[in-house]
Amino acid sequence: MSSQDIPEENLPAEQDAHGAVGVADEKDPFADPGLPPHEHRVQDIDERAARRSERMVALLFTVSMLATVGFIASYVGIPHDKSIYVFPIGHINALNFALGLTLGLALFSIGAGAVHWARTLMSDEEIADERHPIEASPEVRAKVHADFKQGAKESALGRRKLIRNTMFGALALFPLSGVMLLRDLGPLPGTKLRHTMWRQGLQLVNMNTNEPLRPSDVQVGSLTFAMPEGLEEHDEDFQTEIAKAALMIVRIQPDNIKDKRELEWSYDGIVAYSKICTHVGCPISLYEQQTHHVLCPCHQSTFDLSDGARVIFGPAGHALPQLRIGVNDQGYLEALGDFEEPVGPAFWERG
Repeated sequence: MSSQDIPEENLPAEQDAHGAVGVADEKDPFADPGLPPHEHRVQDIDERAARRSERMVALLFTVSMLATVGFIASYVGIPHDKSIYVFPIGHINALNFALGLTLGLALFSIGAGAVHWARTLMSDEEIADERHPIEASPEVRAKVHADFKQGAKESALGRRKLIRNTMFGALALFPLSGVMLLRDLGPLPGTKLRHTMWRQGLQLVNMNTNEPLRPSDVQVGSLTFAMPEGLEEHDEDFQTEIAKAALMIVRIQPDNIKDKRELEWSYDGIVAYSKICTHVGCPISLYEQQTHHVLCPCHQSTFDLSDGARVIFGPAGHALPQLRIGVNDQGYLEALGDFEEPVGPAFWERG
């Protein structure tokens, strides 16, 4: 149905807002031709059509809400390693497909609802406004306020409560998609930063030979790197665990060990310290056998392994954690527990 099919008395009154019409001549070949006559939409003259458009807009906003709920349900319920076959794409990750589909549908429905609302229910009167200086006069400011109120009235936001409520629902639910993505920042580490793989009875394994270490394998003045028994390079969590559990094994003459606890936690002069620097977590690998100092190559933090691995130079904030060791019945070096303090750089919960 077009405006030509409606009796003239049912049509809204015309507004003379087309502005002045110019005539092209030699002096002004680009004169303003003016605006064409306004043609009313079906929704302007038929309330039933307007209500159909209202219901369509509400339906689109409702679809957006359902898609957002679907996004959240997919994120929580679909395993990240599940795959499905989608023709003609082929086998794809089910979680990625569901998240993309629901997020796209939620965004599209909000946009389509807003566009349909604007094109069918909001006022579409063509208004020509003369250009004015950038600086607004009091009259212009008053006009802007009046135009804003008029626009709010013409949007029918107050009268079309179904559209208003479903739009607010769609806009309120959609940000939850972004909130759910924050889940990938977690889960929270809990106490994982305070513990490593080391436990009582776990053997020390040479990182170069993958063989358990005997006291005779560690010579005075040598530096050996060790890891926990059972940790393999092909393990999925190898990098995470070795970053906390890597050890430096050094043998010092017992008479040269200054720290009482260090001596008690050693075995026949063999001491085991964390290889991870307490500044920013670099692996320590430089050892000076005459002074028993180890140096971090990143920022030159220096630790004295004969005196509780205390910091004697550099930006590191505290000593290297020591692992208490002993020898098992088979004659291999073993841990007598875990580190008693967190390994690596300081963090705000440390203590």
